[in-house]
Amino acid sequence: MIAPIFSFLIVVMVIPLVCFLADRAGFLDLPDGRKRHDHAVPPLGGAVIFMTFLAFMALYGSLPWPISVGLAVILVLGIVDDAWEVNAKFKFMIHFFVAFTVVIGGGAQIHSLGNVLGFGNIDLLWLSIPFSVACVVYIQNAVNMMDGVDGLAGGYSFLALLWLLLAAFSGLDGIQDEQIPILIGCLGGFLVYNMRSPFLKSAKIFLGDAGSVALGLMIAWYAITLSQGVTQVIKPISVAWIIALPIFDSFALLVTRLRAGNSPFRPDRRHFHHHFLNAGFTAGQTSFIIIMYSLLLGFIGFFGIKSGLPEYILGWGWICLWIGHTFLTLKSEQFIRLLVLLRTRIQHQ
Repeated sequence: MIAPIFSFLIVVMVIPLVCFLADRAGFLDLPDGRKRHDHAVPPLGGAVIFMTFLAFMALYGSLPWPISVGLAVILVLGIVDDAWEVNAKFKFMIHFFVAFTVVIGGGAQIHSLGNVLGFGNIDLLWLSIPFSVACVVYIQNAVNMMDGVDGLAGGYSFLALLWLLLAAFSGLDGIQDEQIPILIGCLGGFLVYNMRSPFLKSAKIFLGDAGSVALGLMIAWYAITLSQGVTQVIKPISVAWIIALPIFDSFALLVTRLRAGNSPFRPDRRHFHHHFLNAGFTAGQTSFIIIMYSLLLGFIGFFGIKSGLPEYILGWGWICLWIGHTFLTLKSEQFIRLLVLLRTRIQHQ
């Protein structure tokens, strides 16, 4: 367990230097009408996290080439996008290329969903590859969409990776036992400068597109490889609960945008975290509440199966939450009023 500690310390030490150089070079994420952070912030946290992670993986030699190639492509694309803003449809095409690489080249294929509806195992057969590619693309972009408040995407990803690491430990999966702690260490070092706390009033560095999409890719990679085939150490429905929130929110945003006649690629301020901000919660409070909600969802998924709860109970419960989240997004004004009432009651206690 020395490597994760070293990865944490390296990121902690490198980020101040990267921030200094980014500031001198003018490589900064500037506030605008949609981005309401207080001041210009370097969007290079993801580059630091994954360059450190890939360096450790090169030493250990345990990361398959398709995921290494996928990460490298995502990092280059993300850095270029943060500097010059790449066309959204082109980015989407690259995300599909990366997904094909890890699904076909890396074997990250979803063959079975398990007995999630109570009618027997759902085996995907010939749909396995297209469904897996769609899932990888979806999760990459879903985690990216979460990255709108200090500490949120990073904090959520930290939790998701911890749940997947717990699954790997319980299944004695030595490869993931080696990789995931190092990635968690790198991510933890980043959160020191990104997650608000009594010692940090606002983020010193952002993930950037490179970081949020790459985290989505790694979560998808481990979620699939740990839940399928002979190496399965966790049920697919448990994984669905662990990664539920970004799935719910990105789907709800898609429905909302299409219903309003807008492009699915058009950014807006109707994400789940925006509802809390619009209700008067601070950025720190918003991240904390949503991360705790994600923790609860992961707890239900992981320990629900461990306690003997049937897969179909968790499956139908997941679907109900999915529909409920979409409804709340469609009725965001009413949801915000409810959150305002909740915040007021908390303040007066």
